[in-house]
Amino acid sequence: MTMDNMQIRTIVGIIGNVISFFLFISPAPTFWRIFKNKSVEEFKPDPYLACIMNCCLWIFYGLPFNHPKSTLVVTINGIGLVLEVIYIGFFIRYGTKKHWKNITLWLLAEAVAFGIIATVDLTVFHTHEARSTFVGSFCVLFGVIMYASPLTIMWKVMKTKSVEFMPFTLSLAAFLNGVCWTTYALLKFDINILVKHF
Repeated sequence: MTMDNMQIRTIVGIIGNVISFFLFISPAPTFWRIFKNKSVEEFKPDPYLACIMNCCLWIFYGLPFNHPKSTLVVTINGIGLVLEVIYIGFFIRYGTKKHWKNITLWLLAEAVAFGIIATVDLTVFHTHEARSTFVGSFCVLFGVIMYASPLTIMWKVMKTKSVEFMPFTLSLAAFLNGVCWTTYALLKFDINILVKHF
């Protein structure tokens, strides 16, 4: 029995979802520490805020009116969105007023940006290909922002010569996630998934 390209892609996509789940759950030790210490210490909410927008866009991208047959993309990003909202809840609960203010502004900006993207997508574009290209472009942009956002802590890492605030598990999970989703994108060429993870 031989498998066709779509079956292989589905298997790789399922593996990608498992790895993505571990990527989304990899900050859990950080949030356990925040919970125990009742303080966010030097941790920054930037990666989690970027991930919220990224997940929202990929969920929207994978909906049938934009990019049919993208159930795997929608499900893992739905799970990721829930986890990221929980993580942001820790920053709101245990952070300072400055954290709360910055988080509120970020989320408001993301909601406005998402609303504009969704409105333009649903009113201007009328084919799956056009909608996939339009929304996919923003998915790639915000995906790059999401993967670059942990670099906001790099100055602290270089200054203190300590990776305490840049968890290794997050970096490893991000690398494995990129490898798997790049493979997935190459099996049935999807430029948006490919560029984001390459």
